[in-house]
Amino acid sequence: MARIAGSTSAALLLTLFMGGSAMARDQIRLSSDWGDVTAELADNAAARALVAMLPVTIEMDDHLRQEKTGDLPTALPEAPRQRAFTVGMLGLWSTSDFVIYYRNGKVPPPGIVVLGQVTGDVSIFDRPGKVRVTVDAAR
Repeated sequence: MARIAGSTSAALLLTLFMGGSAMARDQIRLSSDWGDVTAELADNAAARALVAMLPVTIEMDDHLRQEKTGDLPTALPEAPRQRAFTVGMLGLWSTSDFVIYYRNGKVPPPGIVVLGQVTGDVSIFDRPGKVRVTVDAAR
């Protein structure tokens, strides 16, 4: 693959990877006592349903020193799943288990629904313990 320079080209590749065209995507903000980050959402039914329930506050636990995970108030619809995850990916394990990945890795079948990608420094979540995260529309 040819090397692509500049943040615009990198953003275009990320957009295409997450499901389609280079049109603008919805963005959300994840706020906690540990800091705030923004994320660009994937183009799928689960991500659209997440936007419809915002704002939402999620009590999140650390899981396997690779992710923060917590229950959404209601289930999201199914969407295509994959097994690999990358730093900053937002995912859905079960239909209501919201996940923020701060390391790379793989999950067992059936895999995760990709909800989006953090565009800020996701390392704020790379620490043991619980955290309360509020998810709302980015401004």
